Amino acid sequence: MPNDETRPDTAQPRSPARPTLKTIARLAGLGVTTVSRALHDAPDIGEETKLRVRRLADSLGYQPNRAGVRLRTGRSHVIALVLATESEELGINSQLIYGLSEVLSATTYQLVVMLHDPAGDPLAPIRNIVEAGTADGILFARIEPEDARVRFLSERGVPFATHGRTAMGIEHPYFDFDNEAYAESAVCRLESLGRRCLALIAPPPHLTYARHMAAGFDRGVRRLGLDRVPVDAIDTDSPHELIQAEVSRLMERDDRPDGFVCGSAVAALSVTAGAEALGLVLGRDFDVVVKESSNLFRKFRPAIETAHEDFRAAGRWLAEAIVGRIEGTADAGIHFLDVPRLASPERTEEKAVLGSAR
Repeated sequence: MPNDETRPDTAQPRSPARPTLKTIARLAGLGVTTVSRALHDAPDIGEETKLRVRRLADSLGYQPNRAGVRLRTGRSHVIALVLATESEELGINSQLIYGLSEVLSATTYQLVVMLHDPAGDPLAPIRNIVEAGTADGILFARIEPEDARVRFLSERGVPFATHGRTAMGIEHPYFDFDNEAYAESAVCRLESLGRRCLALIAPPPHLTYARHMAAGFDRGVRRLGLDRVPVDAIDTDSPHELIQAEVSRLMERDDRPDGFVCGSAVAALSVTAGAEALGLVLGRDFDVVVKESSNLFRKFRPAIETAHEDFRAAGRWLAEAIVGRIEGTADAGIHFLDVPRLASPERTEEKAVLGSAR
């Protein structure tokens, strides 16, 4: 049997102790209560003390014990962002999350992204969060005119905010892009380019913003005396192969559209590919207008007209709104409607930009 001198050393190195409020208090020469209140931006703590405590906490890698915080305050200090598991379109979700994180990183709240099957019941993940008490506030998108999630959370008194709005008359915080104004201005832009026969590739009809976009498109077409080509077989959620095939079919008709208003970047690319497959030339035989959240079209397809929808700004606004609702500093009816600006009717050599979100 090996003695102590020959026995192999199997002891594992100890990981450094996790810094606590006591650690920060000892190093800062302050009381634990003072440190806690400084980290929570208490008004009776001086700014110099707050700054010193925060810098020390950051240097130590301090993270609050959320289980302990919940026991003391009844809050989880978690905000849940519920997203569908559909394919992300050109970084939209990441930009929304980036904007949320920009604001929440300066607070005590942690962002948790929860995914759900878009083919399933959209209320199910919301109900699970509420019943389990896993978040203090909830954010979600793809809003319907009569949205069961909005009604459920309003009745339960749970703080929430949405990217999009309902038609229910229930006051709640929301950030929305004015898709009605976008679609009408897009029609005007196409008319200024000489287009007379237009088609709309809209979002799925059960979503509120699809109705807004269709209303703006119809109003613009009627006001300018243009023709509309109905597109019922596809929407922006359709696979790009299906959109491309349907557009190719439309472009083979005698009364083919010469202008397209698109509700998503993928739809715009699919429309362009479907028309170009027949030998048609963008900017000569047809034009496309789309709202986008990046500058990819300007860089790679400058002939496609764009309006900018700022998802990062939406994330920042929603973060401030949900924290305000949780802490009781924001009204239930706060909202922001992002209205795109109209562009010059003249096409430049580089490209004409339809609008900008901010």
